[in-house]
Amino acid sequence: MMSKTGFVAIPDEDHYWLANGRIPVCFLENDTDLKPIPSLQAFPHQEDLVAVDVEVRGGAISSIRPTGATDFPPQPTIERQVDLQQGLIWPGFVDMHTHLDKGHIWPRCPNPNGTFMGALETVRQDHGNWHPDELYQRMEFGLKCSYAHGTQAIRTHLDSFGPLGKTNFTVFDQLRRQWSDRLTLQAVCLVSLDYFLTPDGEPLAQLVANFGGILGGVAYMNKDIIAQLDQVFTLAQRYGLNLDFHTDESLDPEDITLRYVAEAALRHDFQGSITCGHCCSLSVQSPEVVEKTLSLVKAANIGIVSLPMCNLYLQDRRPAYTPRYRGVTILHELHHYGIPIALASDNCRDPFYAYGDHDGLEVFKQSARIGHLDRPFTHWPKSLASRPAQLMGLANMGTLAPGNWASLICFKARTLNELVARAQWDRVVLHQGKQIDTTLPDYSELDTLFT
Repeated sequence: MMSKTGFVAIPDEDHYWLANGRIPVCFLENDTDLKPIPSLQAFPHQEDLVAVDVEVRGGAISSIRPTGATDFPPQPTIERQVDLQQGLIWPGFVDMHTHLDKGHIWPRCPNPNGTFMGALETVRQDHGNWHPDELYQRMEFGLKCSYAHGTQAIRTHLDSFGPLGKTNFTVFDQLRRQWSDRLTLQAVCLVSLDYFLTPDGEPLAQLVANFGGILGGVAYMNKDIIAQLDQVFTLAQRYGLNLDFHTDESLDPEDITLRYVAEAALRHDFQGSITCGHCCSLSVQSPEVVEKTLSLVKAANIGIVSLPMCNLYLQDRRPAYTPRYRGVTILHELHHYGIPIALASDNCRDPFYAYGDHDGLEVFKQSARIGHLDRPFTHWPKSLASRPAQLMGLANMGTLAPGNWASLICFKARTLNELVARAQWDRVVLHQGKQIDTTLPDYSELDTLFT
């Protein structure tokens, strides 16, 4: 048996069983042989769980059977059966909106007033410290945290103005290659969209294409927004790139850049993938404005990623004032329209968000509480797994099915209520069937960057 951190130990074997587990049915939507547990047989909750035994062979899920239907082999091979004691099994997290290049600079440059503009200016001033070795150390620290918590794929936005773009993408590419056996990594360029109307716009698109990245940027309301978007879509089609935008990260009801993105997508008949993040202003707009925007978003096949923790930190912040509006986008209404929604961590310990630990479970717990995603939970766990995987174009990730890699998280919590109510520091993380060490990197590893 392996002596790794976690509430159970997984055998260091090619073939074993995770027995007596519980899986949210939304992760098994294509498996008609597994039925939700009647509430009186388990717990009086509204959670749609299934009781399962999961067979792992050769690093992949070999089969998933109802608990009690498996004829386990007798001793001496019984040690290959791990009793999860009704604990939950999740696929590994897919965190599709992060900022690894900004991560963990808080000790050096905290946000002076906690505002969005304060964050922008503070990060801009810190760019001079972003040398390759410094970036590598901070970005890898974020990867270590993500991996230990159970993440299997990450998309990061990289500040890309001027020479910093090449530096960021070069460091990212080095990390992507060195972590390729553990994490799937994607990168998006991040500039304000007016940058694409300058002579540097097309070279940036070429750089992104050379590194196999995604074209992106921050959309602001201004008189040139249509021209800016037309240029971005033209470059994306020219170089065969998918798109990922920051849109409407404010509480100004007049901000409708999400709608402009959707109109541009339809105007250009864009066939690639489009994701838009934040979309805070939807929460303060009239039903008529919202309906018009969501109809266009649906028609343009745009996915939305919500970043509740960062938006709570920045939005409606004023001196000596308790925030009334928290900026989280309209999650339930988006789902009602059939628009795919992912939940992601966004910034971590930088001027845009002072806290965080690259933990998908924290994102789910905070989102459930903030967005009332719990009565019932039903499909919402997918927003940390299969939905972002689909938006990122990652096949066979974020779901639990025979043939998929056994990159899983096993929690001692037996229900989603228990999962959200208590910290899960004793979770067991499997990467391709093998239990990993979930010890987090110590913050002292970064001390040399701030002295």
